[in-house]
Amino acid sequence: MRPCREAVARARPPAPEVVTLLRTPAAWPRILLARADAKDPTDLDAAVADGAFDALQRAFRDLGGAGTIAAISAAGLRGRGGAGYPTGEKWRTAATTEATKRYVVANGYGADPASHTDRTLMLRDPYAVIEGTAIAATAIGAPEAFIAVRGEDTEVISALSAAIGHATDAGFLGDDVLGSGRELWMTVRPVQGAYMLGEETVLLKALEGKRGQPEQRPPHPAVKGLDDKPTVVNNVQTLAAVPWILREGPEAFRATGTTRAPGTVLVQIRSPGKDGVAEVPLGTPLRDVLKLGGKLPEGRRLQAVLIGGPSGGLLPPDALDAPYDFDSLREAGAHLGSGSVVLVDDRTDLLELISVLTRFCSNEACGKSIPCRIGTKRLAELVARREAGLIRPVDTQLAADLAHDIVASALCDHERLATLPLTSGMRYFESAFDPDRRPTTAATKASR
Repeated sequence: MRPCREAVARARPPAPEVVTLLRTPAAWPRILLARADAKDPTDLDAAVADGAFDALQRAFRDLGGAGTIAAISAAGLRGRGGAGYPTGEKWRTAATTEATKRYVVANGYGADPASHTDRTLMLRDPYAVIEGTAIAATAIGAPEAFIAVRGEDTEVISALSAAIGHATDAGFLGDDVLGSGRELWMTVRPVQGAYMLGEETVLLKALEGKRGQPEQRPPHPAVKGLDDKPTVVNNVQTLAAVPWILREGPEAFRATGTTRAPGTVLVQIRSPGKDGVAEVPLGTPLRDVLKLGGKLPEGRRLQAVLIGGPSGGLLPPDALDAPYDFDSLREAGAHLGSGSVVLVDDRTDLLELISVLTRFCSNEACGKSIPCRIGTKRLAELVARREAGLIRPVDTQLAADLAHDIVASALCDHERLATLPLTSGMRYFESAFDPDRRPTTAATKASR
């Protein structure tokens, strides 16, 4: 029996990484991590004493569904899952679509395997996620809500399940929410799958027990989602901001961030010397974001910054004055994505990195459409051929044309973003694609 037990132990996934909170300037507000320093994040009495569920009571007793949606719209809250879609507009669509039932799904899956922003939030303050999800359900008239998380992350599942149980016992959830006679049941739904589960229609398929592939849109999930019913799918960071907005007011929320992207977002800064999560006002210059935790080994030089996860963009050091927000990053050739910001020093062969990222995105593609099934693979092959030094005169233009065609005809954002590592690399790091200017493999390995 012992060898069997040892084999099972070896087969288990490693314990999730514990990420520290980085210190931020005192002038920066804490909206998402306001209660992140609690000794016991699942202690309901302590959370209530600190303001938890005040906003839910206001939504129920004062604002109602329409008033709540109006407040979220006035705050300018945009989805923190990466796309930045206006939250109030999504809620209004779901609330006004004729249906016998509606749902809310809080997306805490965290598709990027190297980013722990959402996980940090759910562990540090599960009640912020639960309350925000409950407010969303109240606003659209949904009697049932789910929080989707990674199936292997037992720590997050335990924390959320315990917090939901306490909130139900206290009457904030269940068959008689706040004595109103309305019911709202909330469940943690562990899901297992691949990188594609970060896309909302794929996540809904997984929750239904179906094959994880995206759906053609429109109709969007807010019109036809889970079980073909109107479904609001929001990232957990989006929902965690909702209680703060209703407590402090839309104007206070708009006072942080930018006009087009108010509020804050969680960022995980990864570097060879330091790693941690910070809450950052949207619009903060990238240079200031990196100061929170970016640290390179002595004698090393910053070569690039990978922003947005495996399907993110590579930006050069002279682009670090770009604001960290949805639109500015997109214009620069990156995207907000998972909130991952990785410092790349001068020991890294950028073409090798681009090849690894492009191959990862290709391998994780579901293959439903031709650009996904064939286009991303051809793109990965083009990069691999260039990495191997097997360059043809037409390859550069072929790669650019293929990336353009994939973006133009893609079914989902994964296909569109799968081209970013290559296109941003070609835009900013031309020398990385020149075999005469690239470091040799031996020299690169020696520098490491």
